Amino acid sequence: MTWQNFYLTCFLAGMLLTAASFVFRGHLHLPLHLHLPHFNMQSVVIFVTWFGAAGYLMTHYSSAAGMALLAATLVGLVGGTLMYVYLARILSAQEEPLFTADFDMTGTLGRVSMPIREGGTGELIYSQQGTRRSCGARSEDGSAIDRGTEVVVMRYDKGIAYVRRWDEMHQQQLN
Repeated sequence: MTWQNFYLTCFLAGMLLTAASFVFRGHLHLPLHLHLPHFNMQSVVIFVTWFGAAGYLMTHYSSAAGMALLAATLVGLVGGTLMYVYLARILSAQEEPLFTADFDMTGTLGRVSMPIREGGTGELIYSQQGTRRSCGARSEDGSAIDRGTEVVVMRYDKGIAYVRRWDEMHQQQLN
């Protein structure tokens, strides 16, 4: 195998893995478990693609194999780094850290979407982190609560929200 074929193989392998990651939306699981410090598989694929392309061009237009290897390595590192920084800025720009307090149900205001029978369970719809969600709900005091009633979550246990009517709580605060 010549150096030119080696670089062409690296480039084609990188392009094939890049295309496969687009087709499978980044969920391509290979039986290869590669653990490199500070690198992920995307970084390796980007490096291999740029390395292969630069090496192929250098060996195709020049006969200095050592210089082509050095140039291909440098271009692979620089190109991989630039692509990584570009992707990291785009993909992580919308990310925010998750805090447990952001998902605490206590005090959440919602609306009963399926009535809660006396001593039974219904459904609560509420908004959290800009998303509409639902969960099972029971009345805190065991009373029935009609559909459409605004309620406040008093506690949340094992997937069930224990709620009180908003108007009852509001009346208590006024008195």
